[in-house]
Amino acid sequence: MNARTLNPLDRVLSEAQRALDTVFGAPGAERPNPAGSTAELVLQPAEKRHSAGLMRINHVGEVCAQALYCGQAAVARDESTREHLLEAAQEETDHLAWCADRLRELDSRPSLLNPLWYAGSFTIGVLAGLRGDGWNLGFVVETERQVEAHIDEHLESLPEGDQRSRAILRTMKADEARHAQNAEAAGARILPMPVPTIMAAASKLMKTVAYRV
Repeated sequence: MNARTLNPLDRVLSEAQRALDTVFGAPGAERPNPAGSTAELVLQPAEKRHSAGLMRINHVGEVCAQALYCGQAAVARDESTREHLLEAAQEETDHLAWCADRLRELDSRPSLLNPLWYAGSFTIGVLAGLRGDGWNLGFVVETERQVEAHIDEHLESLPEGDQRSRAILRTMKADEARHAQNAEAAGARILPMPVPTIMAAASKLMKTVAYRV
């Protein structure tokens, strides 16, 4: 049987369902949780709160990544670019599930502002995608490089005993680096200033708010 061609309404409904699943659902990971059998050591209350704040930031980052990639894929002009974005989005779904698992283990919760983070990031993704596929992929590269940088910060900042969070973040970092490399190989363009600076400022605001809310 031939695959059904989606009309504009189908696409809108599909994206709305994806948004609801990401923000309010419980996305499942296709790969095993990297924390695996890593021992759960007892953390002091302050350490546990700090770990939860950092993992909430990473969870928000994955919500934003889902929205960015889906927004970009929705307007991608080349099918190979669209497939590249959706493949990266699937791996980000793994990250989202792992971060959610870790937040539960830390007796914490995701950000209450996730609907806002998703809506804003999806809009940015669409705007980036409308510039053309080269710029679309360039946005992927810059996004992943900045995510790698903040994961490095979190690996340094996590309590020494929180090896489960570290195991998750190390795998996430490797995936983000590969996404950036794949986007570069696919023809990403270097984003002009001040776009990277604006992206970094927005990321800093998100991290500050998401750590607590």
